[in-house]
Amino acid sequence: MVFIKAFVVLLAVLVVHAKAIDVAQLRRIAANNNVSCIYVFGDSSVDPGNNNNLMTDLKVNFLPYGKDFYDSRPTGRFTNGRLATDLIADALGHTKAIPAYLDPNLTNAKLVKGISFASGGSGYDDLTAQLSNVISLSKQLEYFREYKARLGKVVGKKRGREIVTNSVFLLSMGTNDFLQNYYLEPTRSKQFTIDKYQDFLISAMTKYIKVCILCICTFLTNLILSETLKTIHITEINGGA
Repeated sequence: MVFIKAFVVLLAVLVVHAKAIDVAQLRRIAANNNVSCIYVFGDSSVDPGNNNNLMTDLKVNFLPYGKDFYDSRPTGRFTNGRLATDLIADALGHTKAIPAYLDPNLTNAKLVKGISFASGGSGYDDLTAQLSNVISLSKQLEYFREYKARLGKVVGKKRGREIVTNSVFLLSMGTNDFLQNYYLEPTRSKQFTIDKYQDFLISAMTKYIKVCILCICTFLTNLILSETLKTIHITEINGGA
């Protein structure tokens, strides 16, 4: 049910940006579905600055990038202003700009509105990220697990569960797998025909989506187990039922 809710809201977001529906209508849809946060995974199309402190040439934390951002400040976004994910978060009423998870100035207060784990130059194929020394999708999911632990410490495990399970997950990537990998480097083109490589990417995408769902389910299971053990402990202290 949680994933159906998130999907419904995501569809609403796409409709809003396609047909310019009243933002108030979108916010009502989000409120009705208890949408609490936005998690972003992907490449430069949604990276707000995770590459800034990486040893890679794929970073844009300098002007003219960011010249139309708040205070004309370059943040590491691969654009002159805000990203599509920033606009979506703003339309939902969460935050005007989704922060990068690796931002050294990331505060605990920002953890509950929206976080991006995306990295410019990444792709569904982990080799794509390795070629540019950026954050692979598998590493982005590892950071997501790390984030959940941090979130639980900040707001408590129960509230952390509510935030994660009522969030919208956005994934935007795939171009670099061809432009920075298949068509430039010989490794994949020797292994796969273009059709087979497409199948390989679809398989990788499916795997990572399943991993993401498993992360959420594991998070919920651990929380339920923890709460159950607390109940048992309290019952034993009170002398049983």
